[in-house]
Amino acid sequence: MPRGILGAPTQQAARAPINCERVVLNLSRGEKIPMRTRTAQILVWSALVCLTATPARAQYTARPMADPATGETYHVEVSGDFWNPNPQIAITSEALGIAGTTIDFVNDLGITQTKFRQLKVVLRPGVKHKFRFEYTPISYEAEGAIKTNIIFNGIRYPVSLPVETKLEWKAYRFGYEWDFLYRDRGFVGLVIDAHYTDVQATLSNVLDTEFARARAPIPTIGGIGRVYVAPNISITGELTGLGSGGLFGEDYNAHYIDFDLYGTINFNNYVGAQVGYRSFNVFYHLKHDEGTLDLRGLYFGGAVRF
Repeated sequence: MPRGILGAPTQQAARAPINCERVVLNLSRGEKIPMRTRTAQILVWSALVCLTATPARAQYTARPMADPATGETYHVEVSGDFWNPNPQIAITSEALGIAGTTIDFVNDLGITQTKFRQLKVVLRPGVKHKFRFEYTPISYEAEGAIKTNIIFNGIRYPVSLPVETKLEWKAYRFGYEWDFLYRDRGFVGLVIDAHYTDVQATLSNVLDTEFARARAPIPTIGGIGRVYVAPNISITGELTGLGSGGLFGEDYNAHYIDFDLYGTINFNNYVGAQVGYRSFNVFYHLKHDEGTLDLRGLYFGGAVRF
């Protein structure tokens, strides 16, 4: 670094900007990690480096007054999205001492990709504190011949009879977010929340109707980062997850991984449009029932703020 009198940095050197992109690329190198996790890590590191980087000239001049990005002055935010995920769902249900078949709801029962709605509400009593609620009602229906004999809830469903399938999954989320690093052009935060999963699968033919239902609270923890690439355009990444690991006994085990990456264009402080990619990965084991539910795909929607 060029130095002036008494070894002090010259004014030209003090004005040299920090190359956030180069730092982020270096940080993202190393051992191979899954793409979703790597994307979230890169975004969080980007926010950390860019938000904490302060030009050296700030040491010699007065700091400017706060200038929050467009859309960051709200106390209540309500957003709605249309999500079109690709489903991968398998459920096993045992009854009467009869082991159930692991049923693939896509390949065995014929459910197809369907669009769903999501509701998100954020209460923001302070700049760095947010209370969050989310509700995603998921429903699939299918009817037709099955490819192999299956046993569900102790009942055998033969290939010779068509089966009517209905799967309802209500996903609730209650959480708290603390943005421990907050700047005018972005933030990095800690997220602690509880996912409540309510899944019911019903299979019917001309002889019988059976259903299996599983309800489980799943605590999760993770992080969130947001960077404004322009005063009114932001990119946000969030990754949360955790599992019970048998904490509540051998008859109860579950895990939940939720990844969300989206961009927002704020037309003003009160209205914005969003587009993103999201994935749910849920596993549960409740006594005699077990299920794996994986949904991932693009969504679009909007947000209003007060």
